[in-house]
Amino acid sequence: MGLFDKIRGEFIDIIEWLDDSQDTIVWRFPRHQNEIKMGAKLVVRESQNAVFVNEGKLADIFAPGTHTLSTQNLPILSTLFGWKYGFNSPFKAEVYFVSMKRFVDLKWGTANPIMLRDAEFGPLRLRAYGTYNIRVSNVETFMKEIVGTDSSFQVEEISNQLRNMIVSRFTDLLGESKIPVLDLAANYDELGRFATDRLAKEFGHYGLDLSKLLVENISLPPQVEEALDKRTQMGIVGDLGRYTQFQAASAIEKAAANPGGGGADAMGMGLGFAMGQKVAQALGAAPGAAAPTASGPPPLPAGGPRYYIGVAGQQVGPLDLSGLRSEIQSGKLTRSTLVWKDGMSGWEAAERVPEVSALFSASPAGGPPPLS
Repeated sequence: MGLFDKIRGEFIDIIEWLDDSQDTIVWRFPRHQNEIKMGAKLVVRESQNAVFVNEGKLADIFAPGTHTLSTQNLPILSTLFGWKYGFNSPFKAEVYFVSMKRFVDLKWGTANPIMLRDAEFGPLRLRAYGTYNIRVSNVETFMKEIVGTDSSFQVEEISNQLRNMIVSRFTDLLGESKIPVLDLAANYDELGRFATDRLAKEFGHYGLDLSKLLVENISLPPQVEEALDKRTQMGIVGDLGRYTQFQAASAIEKAAANPGGGGADAMGMGLGFAMGQKVAQALGAAPGAAAPTASGPPPLPAGGPRYYIGVAGQQVGPLDLSGLRSEIQSGKLTRSTLVWKDGMSGWEAAERVPEVSALFSASPAGGPPPLS
């Protein structure tokens, strides 16, 4: 290295910052022991500011452009150095580049659930998360309050503090709004704007501008979401009586398509009897009779037991003993016909019901019953 190269290496004549990190807010130019030559070029690109610091004191700030350093455009630094007569000697100073671009898609979210009282569901725990955008709005404030002497200041170094501020203010805002839980999704934009307005001043204390805050989701605990899903299903089903009839008809159709199914046949027939009873009650029940339930025939009316029989897959009844004799004479009621009355746990063959079985011996086929 020649003498000229050695002398040239002791001075800095171009100062610039080419940032490809995407998350660096402040970067200090690596001056080391070199001195900045008076008349050197300072290149400040768009979305940047350059700050000169002398012995810990903030001096001159440069906007985007190419600047030739001189005592004329370094008025504060010239005063600090005492260049009363414009002496153009080299000087030492720290140069910080500040990124003025917008840093987007920063994440925020609640580490713990937010406890709220909802008018419809009572006490609830909610979680919320979203994104926000920031940019440096006041270089001097940001350098003094946040950066200090950090040679490379990254977004993540302040994002935790900003996230805590957002969650705290958003929790307070959500509680004050008293928006019903089921209506929160329709108010995400409004909540985001209110939170941005409320946080603007606090971010300004750091020299930052909160340009946008978005609420992406406010969710309930999984157990509460499952309960809401069941409630929604009930609302979709609507009339449970009609839904039961539909399910019974579907079971009969499946059983008919599988005649060798055994248990499926019996279940389909039982459901068919229940559905037949509903239809019979709706079309031809006596006035004042109670409606049947999904589990079996209606309560017995006063005046003795009433029986129901299954004929050709249809439920017939209610019938008293005289009615049963008529069905025996017509051949519709046989010993194997299924019979049910109030108090029985299920359908039974007629021959296994004592009072019905006795009618077969007292009513010979082809003739009327004996006179009483």
